[in-house]
Amino acid sequence: MEKTKVLFVQQEITPYLKDSHMGIIGRYLPQGIQERGREIRTFMPRYGCINERRNQLHEVIRLSGMNLIINDTDHPLIIKVASIQSARMQIYFIDNEDYFQRRFVFKDSEENYFTDNDERAIFFARGVLETTKKLGWAPDIVHCHGWMSSLLPIYLKKAFVDNPLFNETKVIYSIYDDDYPGSFNDDFAEKITLPGIDEEDVEHYQIPNFINITKAAIDFSDGVIIGSPEVNPEIVKYVNQIEKPILEFQSMDTYIDAYNEFYDEILVNEQILSN
Repeated sequence: MEKTKVLFVQQEITPYLKDSHMGIIGRYLPQGIQERGREIRTFMPRYGCINERRNQLHEVIRLSGMNLIINDTDHPLIIKVASIQSARMQIYFIDNEDYFQRRFVFKDSEENYFTDNDERAIFFARGVLETTKKLGWAPDIVHCHGWMSSLLPIYLKKAFVDNPLFNETKVIYSIYDDDYPGSFNDDFAEKITLPGIDEEDVEHYQIPNFINITKAAIDFSDGVIIGSPEVNPEIVKYVNQIEKPILEFQSMDTYIDAYNEFYDEILVNEQILSN
């Protein structure tokens, strides 16, 4: 029997960034799912504060070299990889000189959010999908963590849905307490649009604040996980109104098994619907 393939798209992973609840899940969930017999791939952004020498990152030449056009500008896609030896696990890093060669993650030294965080999220999401295509690896499930991954659901369900690698892929979105203040740039909806994405698909993105981009990610996902003990109450209200599988917050003692069972629930639901 062929192993289920799970693609993890992570905003944060310990030890590459300072420890956080999301980062710890990003580190141990893929390992736990792999140990339970599934095949995995894991991606995160190569933030400039990640020490490449200490963490032994190196560029994967065969995966690098593509240009992604965002807002009419070409941005070279660089793929780097590192291994967590104790977990027998590789991490793929999405890199680009314009978007990720800076010493901070989302805010500058004066605690101001970068004005191009919107384009960084677009580049990250598209970079993950283009790299997965180059790998020729067809995920059964894509599990997204954090708002940096929030465009994966719409891209998979609309722009990449006809690609044979992704046309049966199920998407799960984990919601955390990673709210950001204000909104992305006003032209965000226009920037994210690719062939297959229609005007009605980007309704939430017209006012691209944390709540609206999270609602959009929920809309285009097949299942939702509450990843933090406290999340934005408006998001909780929205989740409670949808008719999709939802996994409530799990303790750190039980979450890996609970997530693993939730993956099966999502895949079984699809089999039932297709029959």
